[in-house]
Amino acid sequence: MSSPLDPVAARALIVEGIGRRGFLRAATAITAVTVGSTLLGTPPALAAPASAPTEPLQPGSGPIHGDHYLPSTPGDVRWGYVPAIGATPSLRIASGETVTIDTVSHEGILEDQGRDPVAYFGGHHVPESDVLTDAIAIARDYRRTPRNFDVDGPHVITGPIFVEGAEPGDVLKVETLSAVPRVPYGVVSSRHGKGALARTADGGAPAGITLDEVMPPVAADGRATKDPLRYGNVSVFTSVREGKDGSAVGVMPLGSGGREVVFPLQPFMGTMGVAHTTAAGETAPELNSIPPTLGGGNIDIRLLGPDSAFYLPVHGEGALFYVGDPHLAMGDGEVALTAVEGSLRATFRLTVCKPGSGDAPSVAYRYPFAETPDAWVPIGLSDPDGSANGQGSDLDAAMRRAVVNALDFLEHDQGMDRATAYAYLSAAANFTVSQVVDRTVGVHGVITKSHFPTE
Repeated sequence: MSSPLDPVAARALIVEGIGRRGFLRAATAITAVTVGSTLLGTPPALAAPASAPTEPLQPGSGPIHGDHYLPSTPGDVRWGYVPAIGATPSLRIASGETVTIDTVSHEGILEDQGRDPVAYFGGHHVPESDVLTDAIAIARDYRRTPRNFDVDGPHVITGPIFVEGAEPGDVLKVETLSAVPRVPYGVVSSRHGKGALARTADGGAPAGITLDEVMPPVAADGRATKDPLRYGNVSVFTSVREGKDGSAVGVMPLGSGGREVVFPLQPFMGTMGVAHTTAAGETAPELNSIPPTLGGGNIDIRLLGPDSAFYLPVHGEGALFYVGDPHLAMGDGEVALTAVEGSLRATFRLTVCKPGSGDAPSVAYRYPFAETPDAWVPIGLSDPDGSANGQGSDLDAAMRRAVVNALDFLEHDQGMDRATAYAYLSAAANFTVSQVVDRTVGVHGVITKSHFPTE
């Protein structure tokens, strides 16, 4: 039986005593979070906090709002790979239930940063007490798979979660109810050979720029040493604090003299997915965590924060939902390679949508699709098949697929003549580069709901 001091057990006792709704009301008041509405008439959801965290959300501490709780432990997470169909689940839940997940950012624990978050963040004046204990444990104790910094994905993947009743041909609806920063800092990293301004595989400059314009600069590229600590990668520590209006902001230095660049935070999960393929071994290339796939994964769409819904076609029994790559903020494109990476406590509602139910957009039964309270978000990927056969990074291909998926949605779900829908997209919809750094590049459309009549 759990210790009386165990926070998860204590929460369970409180819920039993006052009821889940009473617990949510009390926790909401205590933590001063705002309350918003989720999509499609579902109950109120806990939105992101209005201010920066004042102390770290260590595993199991502080408010945990889901029906279930899933921490990130060294023995359960996958570092650099996503789960395959048939993987042993970390948790089982019923369709429609909620789960709170303590996610861990890879930045600050990777090999080129010393694989020692206490030392790395200590170098940026973060006391050891403000470093997450699960990040320390993963960096020190992860043994599930061997780590190869040059081959493996960087992301710490938590899950999978088996959702009862999910079968191939269904859709898993993933509603993000909250995404709360666990620490008041993050990291943006640029690594040689990656990002929008990377050298080509043969060492040359990509089309459109010269070698002098490659970032990080070619002269600093130490990959030939095979020692990640000597690669010359650049990581920019980003502080989080309360802005003038009380909301959390990110802060970076602006030259000398103590000047700063200040920008708003927009927490969201960069990686949300379901198992999409079978594989021989946990480090099979097609399971690498970097490229997004038809199972979602490292989709990196900044709109997918609280109050969003992400629809994923189910490929295996139980769906096997997983998360990783938590972001505090990201610009469309994610050009340097990473966003402001920072650990989040995120709460999701996971719901199985059956074919013909009308509970999910028709496109979602074959391709990832998203929505926010204000917009429908069709998605296009350049080559969504994992890493097994190499990756195509053609933005034109991603754009075409996003447009086709948008047309299919407007024709089949909104009843719009296809030619008229094509004209409408050109006149009033926006198509945005999601990211250009994940091998498979992405484009997403934004179709404004208010343009269309309500029932």
